[in-house]
Amino acid sequence: MNERLIVPLDLKDYVVIKVMIEQLKGLVTFYKIGSIPFTYFGPELIRFLKSKGYKVMLDLKYHDIPNTVAGACEAATALGVDFLTLHISGGFSMLEAAVKAAILAADNGNIPKTKLLGITVLTSFDEAYFKDLYGTMQRTLNDQVIFLAELARSAGLDGVVASPMEITAIRKACGKDLLIVTPGIRPAPEKREKIDDQIRTMTAKEAIKAGADYIVVGRPIIKAANPREATKKIIKEIEDGYREIA
Repeated sequence: MNERLIVPLDLKDYVVIKVMIEQLKGLVTFYKIGSIPFTYFGPELIRFLKSKGYKVMLDLKYHDIPNTVAGACEAATALGVDFLTLHISGGFSMLEAAVKAAILAADNGNIPKTKLLGITVLTSFDEAYFKDLYGTMQRTLNDQVIFLAELARSAGLDGVVASPMEITAIRKACGKDLLIVTPGIRPAPEKREKIDDQIRTMTAKEAIKAGADYIVVGRPIIKAANPREATKKIIKEIEDGYREIA
């Protein structure tokens, strides 16, 4: 079940990134490139990972006018990116333009289409902060996540990125065909405490049992004293989760 684990390479040193990849060889097949490594190393890092046979989630959370986002999705598809993120709050027109661009780029290049994932509400938000930011909105944080997930589905996106706390509600509202990629995964002793800047969290096992398709685990692996052993523990949790729902 290690193909369900996505590990972010939120590191500033290319050598350290390569060392981390080597440490996790045989365990991790899917890496996430966010704004930190992409700003430092650009598309070259993606090309390097693809040349080694890894899958890549490009997590730049696009949010712009439809034409600009469409161009970015076209470029990401041409790069061979497997998953690409964009903010659902960019609106239906932006999402629809992104989907059309990804399909066209894949058809023109005779390559697989990049799967587009919509960002719902960041895992650093709690209900109080959500209300402070959107004070006039009548929806709760959970309601907003469901609203955005349904919008993403209607625009033709392949899936959403959402905290583990909303997985069950998204599944109920959107069905089994919408991919759910879940960050905010933490080891059991820390699971619902406010650690670092992740607030709405679960363990890997809990997230899988709730219905997540992929889980994103960064700091518990990257910052571990022994990243390889930490990864093995996460993979075991994933396997345990699937075993319990089988």
